[in-house]
Amino acid sequence: MNLILWIVAGLLAAGFTAGGMSLLLMRRERYRALAQSQHWVDDFGDGHLKFIGAVKVVGSLGLVLPAALTIAPILTPLAACGMAMFMTGAATTRFRRSEWTLLGFDLVFVGLFVFIAWGRFVLQPF
Repeated sequence: MNLILWIVAGLLAAGFTAGGMSLLLMRRERYRALAQSQHWVDDFGDGHLKFIGAVKVVGSLGLVLPAALTIAPILTPLAACGMAMFMTGAATTRFRRSEWTLLGFDLVFVGLFVFIAWGRFVLQPF
């Protein structure tokens, strides 16, 4: 089970770090042009987009670094809880935009973050 948690957390961390860095480093127009699924950026200002990118990067680092370094490992499940809430907000945006297929993917991410939080709270001795 621990190995599965590490694999899921590592994949999510890699993906969300890449997505967050893209938001931080790319201009809005360039990010929007990446795919049809990225048109949600039209609903937010530039400052909001930078904040969203920073949350993605910090949250993804929180998924792996505290547990890997055994420095305040309680932060790993807390980061997973925070990312689940973050993705709930993303799902809300998809709902408002009537992007039903993409909403389903966001809900899968919520489930994966909840899985990591549950696994780390239950399996990891603090």
